[in-house]
This record gives sequence, structure tokens and C-alpha cells, in this order.
Amino acid sequence: ATVSEPAQKCCTEHIQPFLASILEELMGPVSSGFTEVRSLFDKEVNEILQDFQKTNDITKLKENVDQLANLPFNSVKMEPCYLKVNHLQELLQDLKSRFKIYHIDFVIQRTQNFMQEVQ
Repeated sequence: ATVSEPAQKCCTEHIQPFLASILEELMGPVSSGFTEVRSLFDKEVNEILQDFQKTNDITKLKENVDQLANLPFNSVKMEPCYLKVNHLQELLQDLKSRFKIYHIDFVIQRTQNFMQEVQ
């Protein structure tokens, strides 16, 4: 009871007013990363379709679809997506000092993991 009121006041005055702007700022790189994932997926699917339309080779189609399924684990192809999210590093540094947010790398890593799961 003695901690609740000061904690509530602290959150209301020093954290809550900034939450919307913080979320908006963080969503820029996250959204950009997921947009890049979508573009990569679209590009890969279009290449598979074009290849199949040219060859009508079912075996090759199956191989390409298997490769597509492994796309989230292809670090070379996923790198541009990850780079978009790396901008969080800069944004989170400011939050780290203002709000004592540690484990910045964990936030970035989890975002990249979610990007892999979306594929």
C-alpha cells in the first residue's frame, strides 16, 4: 500500500505520457523489417512461379518450394530484413538511459525471430 501510490504517480507522470511516442518510434524499424520480409517472400514466390511457368518441371517446383520453406533460415537472404530492425539499437539506447531498459539485444533478437516465424 505504501509503494502503490508513489509507483502509480511515477508511472502516470514519467512513463505514461511517453508511451505512445515511444511505441510509434519503435514501430518504424519493426514495420520496415516486416515489410522487407514480405517483399522478400513475394519476390521468391514470383521467381518460383516464373520458373515453373517456363519449365513445368514438378520436381524443380518441389525443390523450390522446399527452399522457400527454409527461407527464414537463409541468413544471406534475410540479412536485409534484419538490417531494417537493427535501427532499433539506436532508438533503444535512448530508452535505456531514460527508462532503465536493459537487454536491448534481446528486443532486437526477438523481433528478428518473429520475422522468421512470419515467413
